[in-house]
Amino acid sequence: MPLTGLQEEVLKLLSENRAPDSYLAGGGALHAAPNSSRYSQDLDFFHDSEHRVAEAFAADRSLLEAHGYRVEVEYALPGNVRAMVSHGDDRTRVDWAHDSAWRFMPVVRDETGGYRLHEVDLAINKLLALAGRDEVRDYVDVLENHERILPLGAQIWAAAGKDPGLSPHAILELLKRRGRPRQSELDRLHLARPLDAERAKDRWLRALEHGERFVSSRPAGELGCLYFHPETGAFRAPEEGHSLEDQGLVPHFGRPGGVIPLVGEADGE
Repeated sequence: MPLTGLQEEVLKLLSENRAPDSYLAGGGALHAAPNSSRYSQDLDFFHDSEHRVAEAFAADRSLLEAHGYRVEVEYALPGNVRAMVSHGDDRTRVDWAHDSAWRFMPVVRDETGGYRLHEVDLAINKLLALAGRDEVRDYVDVLENHERILPLGAQIWAAAGKDPGLSPHAILELLKRRGRPRQSELDRLHLARPLDAERAKDRWLRALEHGERFVSSRPAGELGCLYFHPETGAFRAPEEGHSLEDQGLVPHFGRPGGVIPLVGEADGE
């Protein structure tokens, strides 16, 4: 599992303070998967209000210090607190932040961290992060999410629902400016396995090609949705040239707090 030993300890300890409105998100949640390729630099706890951020940080700090951890606050702003948590020679950065409650799925109960953001929402958040900033770690994550969680085109299409200020084509154009890291930049990341820059670029270009075809093929009435397959309980990217009904897929739109898809939706129940 690409979490450091300290991160695992901190998550386990703080899991008792997590709730549906105080949950693990960001890289720490994304890379807790056993087959993830990158170690996260920090742990991010998201909250549905600024008040909840302050409340959760106070409770977490008290619990950490009671168990012998040092908590050094780097900054504390309304809705955003960052601290360095250490034990012995090990340390990790932890962020408590306010984030929009708008998402596609409800948060997930997690044995390791208490509650975490659903992986499809993690992927879409990471995609929007890469669209807004040229960070090598985001590029690596989005490339992996395309191959492991949901194809890039379907992520782009859904991301336009979370950020209505960006159309799918606008997101795609921003992503086309990314994906050009040098090998030395990739080597500086804490990866579970080596990543070759040229091979990664080839994979990225293929992902962008898929994204271009996908966003050009979907009807405007479905803008901003995911596509759910009730039979398997998975999100998928529809194939071009076939109806959603033939593929057993139904559109799934996000809302505040997220919503669990109805298994009978594809049958019109």
